[in-house]
Amino acid sequence: MTETTAARSLTVKGERTRAKIVEVAASLMFQDGVAGTTVETVCEAAGVGKSQIYHYFHDKAELVRTVIESHTERILSAYDPFLSTVSGWESWDDWRDFIVDAQRDAECIGGCPLGSLARELVDCDDLTRALLIRSFQRWELALMDAVQRMKDLGLIRPEANNKFLATALLAGLQGGFLLCQTWRDVMPLQASLNSAIGLLRMYAA
Repeated sequence: MTETTAARSLTVKGERTRAKIVEVAASLMFQDGVAGTTVETVCEAAGVGKSQIYHYFHDKAELVRTVIESHTERILSAYDPFLSTVSGWESWDDWRDFIVDAQRDAECIGGCPLGSLARELVDCDDLTRALLIRSFQRWELALMDAVQRMKDLGLIRPEANNKFLATALLAGLQGGFLLCQTWRDVMPLQASLNSAIGLLRMYAA
C-alpha cells in the first residue's frame, strides 16, 4: 500500500476513481512502457483531470509504484489456484501449461508485466527498486510454499533447498517470458519452464 493510500481514507467513489486510474495506467505502461506513458495520456484514457491524478498520487513515480503493486497482486492471484493447491507433479505441469497458454493467447506480446517494469525501472530509484524486490520476493515465497507442500507430500527429499528451487523456477519463468516476447514464440518459455521443473524433479523422493 502506498503512503498516499495509507494516509487518506477514501470514499467509495474515490476508491473507484483511484482504481480506474491505476488500471488505465497499468494498461498504458504495459503497452507503451513507463517512459512512454505520461500523466496527460493517463488523464485522457481514464477520463479524469490532472487534479484528480494528483489528489490520489503525489507524482508519476508514486503512480508507477502503485501499478507495480497492482501487477503483483494480479499475478499472485492468477497463480495462486495452482501453487496453493499443489498435490503432485501434475500440478506443476498444469501451472506451466496455464502460463504458456496465456502467452499463446496473447500472441506472445507484452511478456510479464512485472518483469517488463523491472527491466525499465530497476535503476530508476532506490524506493522503486525496493518495491520491485519485495514483489519478486512475494512471488518467490509462493513458489517456496509450493515446494514445501511437495516435501510435505513426501514427493521431494527433505534436504532440498526450497529457496534455491523457488529462485530457479522464478528465474526460468522470467527468462522464458523475455525470449517468448522477443521471439513471438511460446517455445522458449515452455522449454525454460520444463528445465526449471526438471531441476525440481532432480530432488524427487
